[in-house]
Amino acid sequence: MIQVIAITEKNERITSLSIDEVDFSMYKWWWVDFNHPTEEEIKKLDTVLHFHPLSIEDCIHGQQRQKLDYYDDFSLIVTHTIGPDDYDQFEVNFFIGENYIVTVHRHDLMEVNQVWNTFINLDSMNKWDEYRVLYEIFDKVVDNFFPIIYELEDDINQVEKNPHGVSMHIELDKLFQFRHKLLKLRHAIHPMRDLLYRILNSHHLEIQTHREFFVDIYDHLLKLSEMVDSNRDITNDIRDNFISLNSYQQNKVIQILTVITSIFAPLTFIVGIYGMNFVNMPELNWHYGYFIVLLFMLVISFMMILWFRKKGWFK
Repeated sequence: MIQVIAITEKNERITSLSIDEVDFSMYKWWWVDFNHPTEEEIKKLDTVLHFHPLSIEDCIHGQQRQKLDYYDDFSLIVTHTIGPDDYDQFEVNFFIGENYIVTVHRHDLMEVNQVWNTFINLDSMNKWDEYRVLYEIFDKVVDNFFPIIYELEDDINQVEKNPHGVSMHIELDKLFQFRHKLLKLRHAIHPMRDLLYRILNSHHLEIQTHREFFVDIYDHLLKLSEMVDSNRDITNDIRDNFISLNSYQQNKVIQILTVITSIFAPLTFIVGIYGMNFVNMPELNWHYGYFIVLLFMLVISFMMILWFRKKGWFK
């Protein structure tokens, strides 16, 4: 789907436009959004908008790295949003020129839709231009990282406290899942931070009017990067503590079992030599002696299992 908004010299918003018929030279600036475009719609990047073939190729082949490329009369910015559930990355491409911005994304993205809906409902267009649109989308993308990381922090704190006494092995499995999610976040946030640094120091992009806004996004990305790295360090500490505690518990179990073995080892040795084959053994004449001994052995085994369980050795 292709959506077009154009702003006149009087800052009037025109939305009922078709990309095939509109004369963009008549407008102050304009925004075209390619939302989940078809192959035929993608071709309009060449036939109608006349972008460089290499930049169009970057849009066709997804999962490009986050980058800023310069061409003769426009710049291409590639960044990624992230899904809140499985943390998959979704690519967003920006073609930005002197009086226009074109957004291309293969998925229906909440961040772009939010800015589009805000833009078409504005009362005044005076403070908006193509770089304001770029900022607003970046701002929505970055802001959506914070609740994801806050939720992860809460989950990590629950693992650290372990209020319900869940098995250590289960908690370690959760911890490694959280580390995997943090790694995905890191792969999305760190490249975006470097991209914003390039945008702020670019001489090709006219962002001076909105520079303070982009600086604010960059500060947020620095904070997000620190939060991700900090939580990865915390998971490392929790993992090391779990492993150390597990080793300590194993050593205690081995110590107790060693004491028990040491007590019964000489008794077993004596029984092994003599075989308990004495003449005066009244138990040999018990009618139910064999079954009583079997029952006694089962009771001992069951009591030892209960004792081991109470000690937490099965966790």
